[in-house]
Amino acid sequence: MGIQAFCVHGHFYQPPREDPLTGKIPVEPGAAPYQNWNERIHEHCYRPNAELGNFGKISFNIGPTLMEWMASFDPATVRMIVAQDRKNLDAFGVGNAMAQPYNHTILPLASRLDKQTQIRWGITDFQARFGHAPIGMWLPETAVDEETLDVMAQNGIQYTILAPWQAEDPNIDITQPYKVSLPEGRTMTVFFYDQDLSTRVSFDPGSTMNADYFLLNAVLPRFASFNGTGSNQPHLLMVASDGELYGHHQQFRDQFLNRLMTSDMDDRGVRATYPGLWLRDFPAQKMTTIRSYSSWSCHHGVIRWMGPCSCTPQSDWKAPLRLAINELAKRMDEVFLETARQYFVDPWETRDRYIHVLLHQQTAEEIILESATKKIYPDEMRRLELLLRAQYDRQRMYTSCGWFFDDFDRIEPRNNVAYATQAIWNTFLATGIDLTEVAAAWLKPVRSRRSGMKANDVFSQHLQRAQQTTNLELPTPLAILRPESLN
Repeated sequence: MGIQAFCVHGHFYQPPREDPLTGKIPVEPGAAPYQNWNERIHEHCYRPNAELGNFGKISFNIGPTLMEWMASFDPATVRMIVAQDRKNLDAFGVGNAMAQPYNHTILPLASRLDKQTQIRWGITDFQARFGHAPIGMWLPETAVDEETLDVMAQNGIQYTILAPWQAEDPNIDITQPYKVSLPEGRTMTVFFYDQDLSTRVSFDPGSTMNADYFLLNAVLPRFASFNGTGSNQPHLLMVASDGELYGHHQQFRDQFLNRLMTSDMDDRGVRATYPGLWLRDFPAQKMTTIRSYSSWSCHHGVIRWMGPCSCTPQSDWKAPLRLAINELAKRMDEVFLETARQYFVDPWETRDRYIHVLLHQQTAEEIILESATKKIYPDEMRRLELLLRAQYDRQRMYTSCGWFFDDFDRIEPRNNVAYATQAIWNTFLATGIDLTEVAAAWLKPVRSRRSGMKANDVFSQHLQRAQQTTNLELPTPLAILRPESLN
């Protein structure tokens, strides 16, 4: 009998709820007695799991935007989570926390430049929070393509986790990590979670009432089926689920998780582990290929974030919203590149460095001055700061949650439109180039079947608020700001 190991991965994430103007989360009556859903879920899940030490016993990732909110709301819980990863790092030379692309963007639908920004921002955020570089990265919705894996590999990521149906080979051995071949000799290691066990944990509350029963009647029989092959190779079984299941979606499952990962597995010949530690001892030996444009939350792949699929029928608003957001991104990128290339050798590299501003490690002025190829005058500085801020909101408008559900009239898609509005407004303030009419036209076809709410109305309402809260002065385009014009 070969070595038997068991791992639980928890994907911890909440969509951003902050108003892009105020940076605050509005009061959400449905979350009562808490102010908003972040606070309610935190009380049910994040704090109790941290207090139980569960973050030290499993593989996990926490969305960077959620971590940012948590660091201001409850820094003590963040410190506990970080300390639990650090304890594993100190003991084994590799931590159990994984990074995540910053804004939970569906990366196969993103440009290579956006993939790079999202991955680099996620890595830098992880380093700032956890104090060491990540070697693993959880992909939003596990949506994957070869280009995404390649950008991850180019930035030092060694492994990720996917659903078993995301492998081209339908007979993949889920107990083994595999290497995926990438351009120029690069590779990415992929772990595949156990579909049956993960489904039971996620969607069958009865199976997780008792951790000892689950171990004896679900986990151990799975190992027995592998041992019957006569192979002495090591086997790793992994459960992957929404981390908020443990205490929020299912009450008391934080205690189930704690008992499961501290039960007498060792006495039954099963060791608890996590991917980074497993790779240290058992590097991937086999090769495989992945199914591009696939995901874990929809068997139709990334279609769910592009238009209607049978998982979210009558979602005819999704395709025009995706089209509108893509068109606005294209227009804003043209303005950004045309303007910023006058000051920076590589404007996209400067955008990638903007994560240090979000983390309060540097000011926007410091980033600009370090990247600039010539003297920056005060008025130019202010406008370049606005232009980089616009690129930040432009990243936010791709948050995957805006397309996940079946109706447009929800906070997630409305916020994506608000982030797009803010990006357009800051682009106007920086350059004098007005994209508001273009945006309203592209957003007009996006409409809620349930309430009749239209995306162009959401856009107009947020734009009006932005205008009212800005000390508006007619912008002078950066392209004509020259020293002689400032004399």
